Amino acid sequence: MTELDAWLEAVVATPGLTALGDLLEARRVLVEDSLRALDILKTTEGPIVDVGSGGGAPGIPLALALPEREIVLLEASRRKCEFLRRWAPPNARVVQGRAEEQESDWAAAAAAKALAPPPVAAEWCLPLVRSGGLVVLYVGPSADSEHVARVGEKLNAKLEESPQGLLVLRKVGSTPMTFPRRVGVAKKRPLA
Repeated sequence: MTELDAWLEAVVATPGLTALGDLLEARRVLVEDSLRALDILKTTEGPIVDVGSGGGAPGIPLALALPEREIVLLEASRRKCEFLRRWAPPNARVVQGRAEEQESDWAAAAAAKALAPPPVAAEWCLPLVRSGGLVVLYVGPSADSEHVARVGEKLNAKLEESPQGLLVLRKVGSTPMTFPRRVGVAKKRPLA
């Protein structure tokens, strides 16, 4: 059994990490879907942060696929962080905290899968990324790219042409001084 298989079984077996009970479906959703952003993330250099890592998707599959890159698994829940510490590969570092409380403009890229509605996820991820970096949001078919683009404009980012199921924002400047907003504000009062 590979490290990835063992992690996948642990995610499915641990209450509160996923509603998926079938390993084949979990592989498709948590591994294969996570790796769809691999080619995009390979275009960046430096640390990648998985915002709201939960049980480790997309961060753990990306860390295993990119062993030369530092992957930061950012998660607010202490219980989930304990799980992540058990399964994080050597190139992945677990940070307990909220996106709004982290240092700004440091990561080469941020990724978020099932974190929040896409405009809110964009607001939480963009301050973490340095100028020239990317934010990759895993989205469903109903995601409103125009709302995400409006959030991007307010945070010095441009929506790029993106593969189906992903929205990619390129950071074109430093994070404005008014961001990140206080914890909880993005969800209560979305920018778009």
